[in-house]
Amino acid sequence: MVEIKNLTKFYGSHAAVQDISFTVGDHEVLGFLGPNGAGKSTTMNMITGCLPSTSGTVLVDGHDITKEPLEVKKLIGYLPELPPVYPEMRVYDYLMFVAGLKLVPRDKRKKQVETAMERLKITDVQKRVIGNLSKGYRQRVGFAQALLGSPKFLILDEPTVGLDPRQVVEVRNLIKELAKDHTIIFSTHILAEVQAVCERVVIINKGQIRAADTIANLENSVSGKIQLCMKIEGDMTKVTGIINQVEGVNEIEEVEFDSMGVNKFIVNVASDDIRKPLISALIANDCVVLEITTRKSSLEEVFVSLTTPGNSRTE
Repeated sequence: MVEIKNLTKFYGSHAAVQDISFTVGDHEVLGFLGPNGAGKSTTMNMITGCLPSTSGTVLVDGHDITKEPLEVKKLIGYLPELPPVYPEMRVYDYLMFVAGLKLVPRDKRKKQVETAMERLKITDVQKRVIGNLSKGYRQRVGFAQALLGSPKFLILDEPTVGLDPRQVVEVRNLIKELAKDHTIIFSTHILAEVQAVCERVVIINKGQIRAADTIANLENSVSGKIQLCMKIEGDMTKVTGIINQVEGVNEIEEVEFDSMGVNKFIVNVASDDIRKPLISALIANDCVVLEITTRKSSLEEVFVSLTTPGNSRTE
């Protein structure tokens, strides 16, 4: 388990991270979300011991990063936002060098390097100079070095930056596979990546945590906006009057012509429970409900809401 308690980082009088606390359970993939400049990379650097905190505590498997830095670093594989590669080295030589730095036993280094290259699909470029590789391949070399040493925890800061869509899918699948044996903190500003691999997220903005919850709970409860998308056969004026009379209907946000005698209605409602009485009222007045779906807040809407000044939510 990773435990972050009241973590704070000041640069002079500027607070880059302010009093943040959260935990990451074993074999969990936690999404650490925030806009650019929110404090994500600063937090990742403090968790890994690359940057000292001003105050607060980081416990990794019970080890305090300030008191037992070497023990913590043995447990963590870190992929920074900018991959820590040496452009003048060849891929295989670089990974063997990193394995040595991580004190991987000499008789196990070759096997670990080969396994990491296979997982990241870079075996075919192992003899090439890193500086001559594409940005996507350099990113994958950086990812491979994070796996060396068999760390229990992986800290991934923007791991899909520079990858093409096919490679992004491969990294997503790799993260899901790695979660069987690792605890992962996945820092990103790309919402689709979090939705693809995480169940729980921490949203940070301006150095402060704005929310920490499952994606489902955030989508259900942050904005409170629930819409019914309805396709209804009947006179538009008549249908509009019936809908507005049903208790729990807040407003009809939009009406769009669909086909002869049929219109699409976007209705803002207080809760999803309004579906049954609304349908009953329409049927009782000879209107035909051809289709009805519920639309709740998306993670994107939640993210925008929580990173807008004046809005916040915590566990």
